[in-house]
Order: sequence, then structure tokens, then C-alpha cells
Amino acid sequence: MNHDDLNHWSKRAADWATAYHAGLRDRPVRAPLVPGAIAAELPASPPDAPESMEQIFADFERIVPGGMTHWQHPRFFAYFPANASPASMLAEQLANAMACQGMLWQTSPAATEIEQVMIDWLRQAVGLPEGFTGTIHDSATTTTLSAVLTMREQALAFNGNIKGLSGQAVLRFYASAQTHSSVDKAIRVAGIGQDNLVKIPTDASFSMRPEALAAAIAADRVAGMLPAGVVLCAGGTSIGAFDRIADCIAVAKAEALPVHVDAAWAGSAMICPEFRTLWAGIEGADSIVFNPHKWLGVQFDCAIQFLRDPTPQVKTLGLRPTYLETAGREEIVNFNEWTVPLGRRFRALKLWFTLRAYGLEGLRTRIRNHVVWARESAEALALIPGVKIVTQPVLSLYTFALGDDAATEILLNRINDDGRIYLTQTRHDGAYVIRVQVGQFDCTREDVMMIPQVVTELVAQI
Repeated sequence: MNHDDLNHWSKRAADWATAYHAGLRDRPVRAPLVPGAIAAELPASPPDAPESMEQIFADFERIVPGGMTHWQHPRFFAYFPANASPASMLAEQLANAMACQGMLWQTSPAATEIEQVMIDWLRQAVGLPEGFTGTIHDSATTTTLSAVLTMREQALAFNGNIKGLSGQAVLRFYASAQTHSSVDKAIRVAGIGQDNLVKIPTDASFSMRPEALAAAIAADRVAGMLPAGVVLCAGGTSIGAFDRIADCIAVAKAEALPVHVDAAWAGSAMICPEFRTLWAGIEGADSIVFNPHKWLGVQFDCAIQFLRDPTPQVKTLGLRPTYLETAGREEIVNFNEWTVPLGRRFRALKLWFTLRAYGLEGLRTRIRNHVVWARESAEALALIPGVKIVTQPVLSLYTFALGDDAATEILLNRINDDGRIYLTQTRHDGAYVIRVQVGQFDCTREDVMMIPQVVTELVAQI
């Protein structure tokens, strides 16, 4: 295949994409297959001779779409969406065509400088004060790992990277049980150890109790341990819980501890000023993560980390051997020094296209609609005999259940086997509940109200 062939097949792929998106409502959201069904369609060994693109594309059409969970389906209400607006898709095509590796400013000056500007655009969009800067990671998991590694090194006077953790004081981190599992993973990967992630009790609204945080820190100091950092939750994955950001940051600052805030999903909603009370006090954080790929229509992967001061993170993650130097540009920004990977994709391009193509007001309208429609669907579900709303909508996320755990699980399986909508489960206060999260870029009110319609039909069969 050469570039002339690429020109032809790119147009064919664009036509296929148009038809695919136009027909998504006619497909089940989740593939109705059993494990191994797709693998069985593929040859056991690679071909020795080249195959025609006609045959390759035909096999793609025959095998792949029917074996996909369709994340761009307008009735995808599971997990959080990985949205891809048309403007973002176009930008990704262009970024793929250039295929740059943006590890250094000199390897892709436009990628670095557009990233810097996009971070500031987003800072303004979510209402953070001047002075915050940041970078783009692949996901919130990597972002939180970067923050945890940085807090670890700050606590150890930057000796952990050089001397290792053996023989060092036992480090302690603090978070609530509502934080995402990526926090636990970061603690493990950073060598802190799961036992040293202290889960702080929450109040009736499932927010971290500031007084309990203060008590845990004090107890660890008395025990000879070394408190290193606090991770706060702004829109938990399970039920959308928000910690009391301002009060918890005040405790952390009194103890001279840095704070990382995980707003991976809900952070996008902060482009709407009326929702910012949910994370009041955020300006006191040292690090914040949110994912435009979850709710702003920016194609996966794109996680934003805002930093009050990037110096500690660059000192933690940065390495500059001679072969990565830019002659005469010692103070230039090289974003690989802010992140774990050396290699970096041109993620800022899709941000630039998306923010310009829809404007902040267009994106705000979508988010506001999702919040309203989620509440309407929850109100309709509450009217169905036997259905209980377990946690009320937080932005566009809520949970419900049917009787006991067994009945709720049966209902969820029937919902997802039915195929018209796609929902997922979580455990809350020990009970099995069904999550609803409204946020797919192209969904309509009619799509969202399909949730109570499907549940009504299926509950009657149980």
C-alpha cells in the first residue's frame, strides 16, 4: 500500500464512518457475542504474501463492527463515555497523517506550543486562576501516578528516585473510599504499598470528613510514619461523590501536604459556572486532573493535568541526557519531562479543533442538557413499581436498584442483553446497584428517556 492507495482508502474509510455513525441507533450498544468468537474469525498465523486492501477492508466490515461495544452509540450510558466529536475525529486524522513524536519542543514545536495554549484555554474555561499551567497525559491513571510520584519525591526531599525506597520512612497517602481505583494503582506502582493508602471515612453525603483526615495524619505522625499527600475526589466514578474540597485542602495545607484532585469525569462540567460550587476551593489544589475525552467531545485519549507549580513534577519525572538536549534552548518546555512516557502524541490538535468548532457555549449546552435529561430519567424510573433510586443524580450520574441484589443483577443483564441501552453496575453501601451516566456527545432527550422505557418493559418480565 502506498500513499496513492491511502488517498483512495481514506475516502472509503470516511464514507464508511459516515454510514456507521448514521446507523448506530439500529445496532445493539453492546456486542451480543461470547468470548473467543472474534478470534475464531482470524487466521491462526500471519500471511507470508501481501493481501489486497479490498479483502482486508471487506474482512474489517464483516468481523469488526459486529464485535464492538459501540462507545459512540447515543444510548451508551455505561461507565463514562469516551466521546469523539466529528471535529475531534478530523483532527486525529491530521495528527495521524503527520505522525509526529512530540517528546521535545524541537521534535514538534507546533505540538508543544499548541498544547501550552490549549492548557491555558481550558484553565480559563473551568475558572481556575492565572498561574496554573499543565500538560496533557493519555489518561487520568497516568496523571494520578505522576502526581503521586511527585508527592512521594517531595516528601523524601527528592531522594526516592536516587536512593530507592528501602530504608526510607514509611510514606502515607490519604483518600476517601469514593476515589477511583486509579489512585490505588498509582500507590502500588509508586512503591508506596496498598496498606499505606489510608481511606478516610466519609459523611452522610459520602464526602471525606476533614476532621477524620486531620486525625489520621496526626496519628501517623505519632506512629513515626511520614504523611506525603492527599488525593481528593471531585465526582467519584461509583456514585459521583464530591469531597469537601476547600475544607480538606485547608487540613492538608495546615499539615504542609500537597493535594491532587481527581475530577476526571466531572471536571468537564466546570465549564458551566453554575456547577463550580461542587468543587469550591479548587484553587488551593496543587494538581488537578480532568478528561476532556469523557465529556467534552475530545477523542480518547486526552487527560489534562493542571499544576500550580510544575517544578516538583519536572524534577521528579524529568531526565535530560545529551541526546535529548536542544542546543541553545536549555529553558525550553519539553513536555516529556512533565509526564511518565518519553514519547508523546499530538493530542492538543483535537482540543484546538473541538473547542473552536463547538465553542464553550455549545459544549456548555450539551452538558446542561445531559444533566437535565439525567434528572428527568431518574424521576421516570422512580415511578416504576419496584424500582428505587439509590443515589440521586450528581450532575448526570445516578444509581437505582430493583429489590435485592439478585433481582437487580438479573435486571441489568436483561437490559444489556436487550441491546437498546447499555448500563453498568457498582456496589454502594454494600448493595449491588445499577449506574446511569448520561454524557454521550450526540445523545438526545429521546435517547435518554429510552432508559425508563426499557426498564419498564423488562421489570414487568421479572
